[in-house]
Amino acid sequence: MIKKHLGDIEYRFGTYGPGYSIRGPRTDLGVCQLFPGDDATNHYHAHIEETFVVLEGEATLWVDGRTSYTCTVGDVYQMEPGEQHYFVNNSDSVFRALFIKAPYDPNDGVPVPWTPGEPLPELAPGRIETLENN
Repeated sequence: MIKKHLGDIEYRFGTYGPGYSIRGPRTDLGVCQLFPGDDATNHYHAHIEETFVVLEGEATLWVDGRTSYTCTVGDVYQMEPGEQHYFVNNSDSVFRALFIKAPYDPNDGVPVPWTPGEPLPELAPGRIETLENN
């Protein structure tokens, strides 16, 4: 048994970004915290699915750089392997979302440099056919 407290999380960028509460052996669990104006790097996971549960505030979630969603408290989003995801907090309050990643693989993160307004990012392998057929 592992016991942790979400208040003890150390965030990647000091006060914001992702922060892990549990790392492995089968899943990761943590919180993504963004202050007004903060964003989280656009990226995808080749083999991991990642689920987000919005705990506080509001942010925009971009999927594959093509579709945006306004995330509010209580919303749940599940990202499939290969789906790029990028959060940006354009609100005037703190945004916090619980994330769960499985299966555990600390090396499965592929950054895709992109922010809204830039040319569309290249999709992850296997994503082109899926989007073109919709």
